[in-house]
Amino acid sequence: MYDIVIIGSGPGGYVAAIRASQLGKRVALVERAQLGGVCLNWGCIPTKALLKSAEVYNHIRNASDYGIDIAGITSPDMSKITARSRSIADTMSNGVAFLLKKNRIELFEGTGSIKRPGVVNVRSGADNSDIELQAEHIILATGARPREIPALPFDGEHIIGYHSAMTPDHTPESMIIVGSGAIGCEFACFYAMMGTKVTLIEYLPNILPLCDEEVSRYMERIFRRMKINLLTGTSVREAKVAGGRCVVEVEGKNGTQRVEAEVALSAVGIKSNIEDLGLETLGVRIERDKIVVDSYCRTNVMGIYAIGDIIPTPALAHVASAEAILCVEAICGLSPKPIDYTVIPASVYTFPEISLVGFTEREALVKGHELRIGRFPFTASGRAAAAGERDGFVKLIFDVKSDKLLGAHLVGAEVSEMIAEPTIAGAMGMKASDLAAIIHSHPTMSESIMEAAADALGEAIHK
Repeated sequence: MYDIVIIGSGPGGYVAAIRASQLGKRVALVERAQLGGVCLNWGCIPTKALLKSAEVYNHIRNASDYGIDIAGITSPDMSKITARSRSIADTMSNGVAFLLKKNRIELFEGTGSIKRPGVVNVRSGADNSDIELQAEHIILATGARPREIPALPFDGEHIIGYHSAMTPDHTPESMIIVGSGAIGCEFACFYAMMGTKVTLIEYLPNILPLCDEEVSRYMERIFRRMKINLLTGTSVREAKVAGGRCVVEVEGKNGTQRVEAEVALSAVGIKSNIEDLGLETLGVRIERDKIVVDSYCRTNVMGIYAIGDIIPTPALAHVASAEAILCVEAICGLSPKPIDYTVIPASVYTFPEISLVGFTEREALVKGHELRIGRFPFTASGRAAAAGERDGFVKLIFDVKSDKLLGAHLVGAEVSEMIAEPTIAGAMGMKASDLAAIIHSHPTMSESIMEAAADALGEAIHK
């Protein structure tokens, strides 16, 4: 008999298991694939390893800009780049295994499903044997997988998902990427920097549709400079493989046309892994492919909880981890504070990076705020100039009446490391005057946040 059984070992599941163990609970964790889930094995971590290789390659190609001449550089070795990425993913997964052992969490390898309230069935993938785990509380953390659309069916060779895109054995001559969210844009950058001719197709009018429109427009210019062909406001009608090539028929502003490439990558979103868990039999409420929960991740069935990508909150690893801690602490009677989803940071690891928190300008206007906006370009930053990374800007959105920060949108090198400051500012209700008064180290990229806040007040010194 366990106190808590968790199905899924991604950044939601394994964090929930560790926190529950810290609080003195006997915990069982069920996983059918690799420890760490998609994030550690096929998402956040290995993609960043690929992108780092692309960044290093780009620096080598442009070393002369820094006064360094390098001779004899030919081309990247995709097999070694892929091997490095997989090695890093394996290291992180092994790290999760170490943490589970350290925290005395019992791991069961197999496919978990809820047989009835308080009982989880685990079917072993090795011999199809079944065991039952009993627990008062069951947490579902089964994550998501790439969404497949009928017009672009995966064949694993010419029409692929992100798993295949992360393990190439060569650099494709050309690639079509359908979907310009974070996954699509990151792969567009990686492959374009490796020398692939990339066409990026987006159904909506702008790439990165969840970002602030000013950010989206700026990144469109960056992508065109990278020679990425952008087809926005364009839908995919059909994809065929002919003569070893992928031919995609699209419809957009200029009518119907055909786009041809060696390979096509579908990056149109994710599908929740909620099938075959026993939810329908139990009567767990589901809406639009997501499990409905309250502010403490409790479903409508007592003793069953859900966290991460399978509930209607931002599908981000750090959100799943926060929900895991919240859920477990509530189970253990600690009365944690519910998550404020209006101050969740997010990053897109393109070149340059994008980071955001809070409302976009459009969202803030729709909510009825009168806005005061401060901006600071990295072209005016001494640190950015010294690093040769002058692309990008900081945009801060404040409410005129309260002077409080409503949203922050950053584009630039390493801005994923800068978003914590405006996230804290938003969570603490800080004002433009507060941010402008904070003394930042010089020269740094982060002092651009201070400058943008000062700009909102009409007091920017260096702009």
